[in-house]
Amino acid sequence: MGLPQPEEFGAFLASGIRKYPRLAPPYNRLKSPAEASKLKSIETVGILGLGKMGGPMAGHLLAKGLKVIGYDPLAQAREKATARGARSAASAREVALASELVIVVVGFDSEVEEVIFGKDGVLEGARPGLIVALGSTVAPRYSKRLASRLAEKNIVLLDVPLARGEAAATAGKLLIYGAGDLDAFERCRPVFGAFASDIFHLGPAGAGQVAKMVNNLILWACIAVNDEGLRLGRALGVDPERLCQALRHGSAQNWAMDTQAERSGMPWAEKDMSIVLEEADRARLSLPLAGTVKEAIKGLKIRMGLGMPEIPEHL
Repeated sequence: MGLPQPEEFGAFLASGIRKYPRLAPPYNRLKSPAEASKLKSIETVGILGLGKMGGPMAGHLLAKGLKVIGYDPLAQAREKATARGARSAASAREVALASELVIVVVGFDSEVEEVIFGKDGVLEGARPGLIVALGSTVAPRYSKRLASRLAEKNIVLLDVPLARGEAAATAGKLLIYGAGDLDAFERCRPVFGAFASDIFHLGPAGAGQVAKMVNNLILWACIAVNDEGLRLGRALGVDPERLCQALRHGSAQNWAMDTQAERSGMPWAEKDMSIVLEEADRARLSLPLAGTVKEAIKGLKIRMGLGMPEIPEHL
């Protein structure tokens, strides 16, 4: 079968691909809603979780001229977001209905599951082609499974766990360990740039959570060894504050020491280290230091009088 002559192209395009089926892919390549959505710039962003991270993120998005709609079960969080100029929603479903990109910033796998698949969740309001960016820290295997489940509904999942904490969220200097569909990710990059100063794409869904998991392992290890080192110094007669000031100028310097990260209350330590050890078990990988770090952090929290949170079962 030959190619159409120039005078035939009008009829050729009008009739679709009936006459020239072998040329179908170039003309139909972007017909699915998910692919077509990649051609548009994002104007409305939804945020699920308007607390210490999501609240400031909403403010930065608004400052960049984007429309923001958010939901949080706490009325106080919703009121703060509204005061910044965001629109408050009554449910995750309402957020999904109004958004092209929904950023999920909740604490645990079970909460992610609830806001996406639960009653009045994202799935009930999502249109084909919606992008869901998972900013929460979850197990990599859960993120991979979530991406597959959402793909069945023509929804794109981006893996974008956030790092650097509340102060960085307030300053708009978060770090994103990104993963997932590259075209969708690049479409969202300008949005992410409103609240993140460093943005990396590391591979398919789950890769971002692997990076965050490794980051957290090293973070908690630094906190544990900082504590042991400073306690050793104190036992041998050196003031911990003065010692710490000196150590920051040497090879022992680390982010946890610079920011005194242990003063945050370390609410996610148990969850983070449980993810590390469970993933290592599934990979049949021995990480003896990781087990020690988990117990060392537990001991530090006990000495500091901090509570031990109940950890929901991973999905």
